[in-house]
Amino acid sequence: MALFKARSAAVYGIDAHLIDVEVDLYPSGTARDFFMVGMPDTAVRESRERVKSAIINSGFRYPNKGITINLAPANLRKEGAGFDLPMALGILGATGATPLVDQYLLVGELSLDGSIRPVRGALSVAVCARNNGIPNLVLPFDNAAEASVVDGIHVFGMKHLAEVVAMLERPRDFSPSLRLAASTSEAESAAPDFREVRGQATAKRALEVAASGAHNVLMIGPPGSGKTMLAKRLAGILPPLTFQEAIETTKIHSIGGLLPKGAGLLSQRPFRSPHHTISDAGLIGGGSGMARAGEASFAHNGILFLDELPEFPRNVLEMMRQPLEDGSVTIARSNQSLCFPAKFMLVAAMNPCPCGFYGDAARECRCTPGIIQRYLGKISGPLLDRIDIHIEVPAVAYKELRGKDDGTGSAEIRERVMGARSVQQSRGYYNAHIPSRSLRKHCALDDSGERTLEMAVRRMGLSARAHDRILKLARTIADLDKSDAVSAKHLAEAVQYRSLDRNYWS
Repeated sequence: MALFKARSAAVYGIDAHLIDVEVDLYPSGTARDFFMVGMPDTAVRESRERVKSAIINSGFRYPNKGITINLAPANLRKEGAGFDLPMALGILGATGATPLVDQYLLVGELSLDGSIRPVRGALSVAVCARNNGIPNLVLPFDNAAEASVVDGIHVFGMKHLAEVVAMLERPRDFSPSLRLAASTSEAESAAPDFREVRGQATAKRALEVAASGAHNVLMIGPPGSGKTMLAKRLAGILPPLTFQEAIETTKIHSIGGLLPKGAGLLSQRPFRSPHHTISDAGLIGGGSGMARAGEASFAHNGILFLDELPEFPRNVLEMMRQPLEDGSVTIARSNQSLCFPAKFMLVAAMNPCPCGFYGDAARECRCTPGIIQRYLGKISGPLLDRIDIHIEVPAVAYKELRGKDDGTGSAEIRERVMGARSVQQSRGYYNAHIPSRSLRKHCALDDSGERTLEMAVRRMGLSARAHDRILKLARTIADLDKSDAVSAKHLAEAVQYRSLDRNYWS
């Protein structure tokens, strides 16, 4: 058999696409004649040396013939080392050493000794196999737990090339991998607790509201007031991922190589905290060659924490506008466009001025008004308009710092947050993502509420977007209050969370 075909997959964006690996042996050539076509990148072209050594060191005969490998469709660029395994089995199949593999999808990187190394995007590859009606998936053992969560296919995690050949010859001797249940108790116990934050009752309440409705938050306060502590503890009061959210989040982390070895579905919401020196491609996605996901996508269904917000380059911050509005990032290139999900909670922290003590009653600010305005001017009005909650985090008083009252713990707050989110899930979306067509239905106001909202919009000069976000915020406060209707007191609290930017930026 001179011609043999195996099936593999390549990941573009967060989805995998079926790739046919066609291997042809011709007797007029030698083992040095190894040609690869189909737009392979450097990692794919270098696989011929890995494949040759892996076949020989696994105890199989390498053919002394010319080899041509075609990766179809030829108009898509192929990246990564995941094609090593289907290439090796294609060569062995062309020599008659293995049976047909048309019922298998194969991915895996080969070491020189024939062992199979893990690859990125295993969950996306499993979904691709199911969508294309391929019943069996063969991939590295370390990726088996991740891929086995997909129903409708048999996942075989393998450690060596010889083991794969034995499985193809005697399939009844091998059992598919079993799905592992996700464990959340250890992650929950390791999360920092809100009891460790002294004082800041107003900020804690605002973060509880933000967690309940997936709202964006901006915290302003002097150094050492607890902004970073509060942000890190916010992740501990978020509910675990739903199954659909876990699938989406695990996909993104898998293609980014962020999943631990042998991990299955993620259960805890991600918390990403990039440094302010990050580039626009690092935050939003992109880069040279094939576009990659950025921190905004890695925070999908979780939290993106930007500490010292004005220190980020302004052009990087302005790129956050579209993800905050649409919940996705579209990266367009000349050869293709990729869309990455990026529906995250933005949590930002900043000082009120470069020295940090503007408005502090205890310490003097040495910044001039011009310096303060230039510092605050790094945060544009359109970006502020997309942040639902603006809160001040003042310095903690000594009595609160040394007091014995620990306050409310994360477990109790988490229960209230989960109760509010369960109500929102019955509506089909979290309050921060209520579509405009459903806003009047879910946020209907009585006469008192209408007067409160009208007064706030007129006095504060709020935009139409800010008007909608206040309604969504009031709906979340009503859900926490276990109220079906949005009343004037809920609106008053929501308006309070939007007033701080007028004090600093007006």
